[in-house]
Amino acid sequence: MSNPQQLRYSKEHEWLSAAEDGVSAVGITEHAANALGDVVYVQLPEVGDTVTAGETCGELESTKSVSDLYSPVTGEVVEANQDVVDDPSLVNTAPFEGGWLFKVRVAEEPKDLLSADEYTAFSGS
Repeated sequence: MSNPQQLRYSKEHEWLSAAEDGVSAVGITEHAANALGDVVYVQLPEVGDTVTAGETCGELESTKSVSDLYSPVTGEVVEANQDVVDDPSLVNTAPFEGGWLFKVRVAEEPKDLLSADEYTAFSGS
């Protein structure tokens, strides 16, 4: 699978959808999901939490390791994906679709987010 062109990417391997009414979805990339292995537990920020670009906001646990989840933007969490909490394997099977993690009302988007082509060159995938 290639990295969808309409998304922006962080160097911590999270993706950000284009904003609709100021709200963007956040997830981890297929590259990150593959590196993690089978995700078995997801801890997401809660609705109302403020997340800050580049700072941890949750955790992903796999059969291989535990990894921090970083927010690619600053803003307020408006939705957490309960489907991923109930079935963490969605992070592996559908990282760009049903495996999204949370939605955030974006207050500030950093200038260093990458395009799909830039992320592919950065990650090698």
